[in-house]
Amino acid sequence: MAPFRRLCLCLLLALLPPPPAAPAPVTAPVTAPAPLRRPDWAACRVLSRELSRLLGAAREPHPVLEGLQLLEEEPLNWPPRIRCSDACDPLSLESNHTLCLQRIRQALQHYRDLLGSDIFREQPQPQLESTMEQLLRLVQDGPGRPPRHLPAPAELWQRPLQRHLALKRLRSFSALMGRVFNHGAR
Repeated sequence: MAPFRRLCLCLLLALLPPPPAAPAPVTAPVTAPAPLRRPDWAACRVLSRELSRLLGAAREPHPVLEGLQLLEEEPLNWPPRIRCSDACDPLSLESNHTLCLQRIRQALQHYRDLLGSDIFREQPQPQLESTMEQLLRLVQDGPGRPPRHLPAPAELWQRPLQRHLALKRLRSFSALMGRVFNHGAR
């Protein structure tokens, strides 16, 4: 009798209308990041040239570091680098400059924070820091000033080498950034 009862229940369930569908969960529409406001490309170009000039004039207090080429591991807390995927090439900049400017802004914030850290305490770079602040204001995507995130304090003996590496990487970044702003200012 039990198998017959199960069969009847199965047939009855098959004849019942399906239960009402649960309402679909409300999700926010997925949208691409809003494009950053268009920067003043000409002003950015002028400031990036000034930054490059200041970096060219910055000299090492320890001449031995000038010619030093180190094979170094990639430190975890060093600045974001401009990569191919950041769309900083001329063709990508024509259609959408958002990704590129976000990467430039991240790197500028990082270098600004490094220039204000203990690494540069013995050899402050006020002109570099000021130029970087001006450039950062031009490429930021909202009002106000981005907060500072100072890196962990460095040991006294590490500071000259870290300062050398920071300036070396900033020079390299500045050259790439200058090319981006030069193209955008055309």
